[in-house]
Amino acid sequence: MIAAAEEAGVRLGVLFQDRLKPGIVRLKQLVESGGLGRVLTVSARVPWYRPPDYYRLSRWRGTAALDGGGALMNQGVHTVDLLLWVLGEVTRVQARTATLFHQIESEDTALALLEFASGAVGVVEASTTTYTGYPRRVEITGTEGTVVLEHDRIVAADLRTPRPELLADGGGDANASASSPVVSDASGHRRLIEDFLRAIETGSRPACDGHEGRRSVELVEAIYRSARSLASEPVGGRADRRRPR
Repeated sequence: MIAAAEEAGVRLGVLFQDRLKPGIVRLKQLVESGGLGRVLTVSARVPWYRPPDYYRLSRWRGTAALDGGGALMNQGVHTVDLLLWVLGEVTRVQARTATLFHQIESEDTALALLEFASGAVGVVEASTTTYTGYPRRVEITGTEGTVVLEHDRIVAADLRTPRPELLADGGGDANASASSPVVSDASGHRRLIEDFLRAIETGSRPACDGHEGRRSVELVEAIYRSARSLASEPVGGRADRRRPR
């Protein structure tokens, strides 16, 4: 798709809508400005719940061929994109996946250790088995403090140099996505689609283009490879969407 778009001279955008949500924009600005100092660790959890009918009534869900994977590729990939966008490249992963509850082909639970190019380390977890579903939570610790994001809101910012403006509200319903696939707050989608339209009209690069979208897919696929090999795996390289074991 990337090559075809470039050959045709058209724009290709990927809908990672979290990127333009105010709380997440503030989080990225905090990290890039050095407000957290040198980032040391990150913990990202997506403890969501989907009832069995979510998969049973839409047979493509949780399949390698049509969904690309399970809880990580479908629900967790937006948090994977958030980590890459805010913290930069991941170079290596060590992971485990499992199908603990749902009767599906792919995983309903995934956990991975991440090594970032910056030297930071982290963990990401995604599931659709956590009854009744809880908001995504991302905790980032640096040499100058710690910041906590729930859903798309910064709920704590304990910094050596206080930044009270970081806690300004600007998110949607923190519990909505955790327990339902229905989008209750489309503000992020709207902002990104408006950005797509500007890119078409002006020829500018979309906020999330095909190359950016591929980074997240490559990281998820590296996690799946590690889960199969039970070994540490580099990020990037050959795409492989076989069922994670």
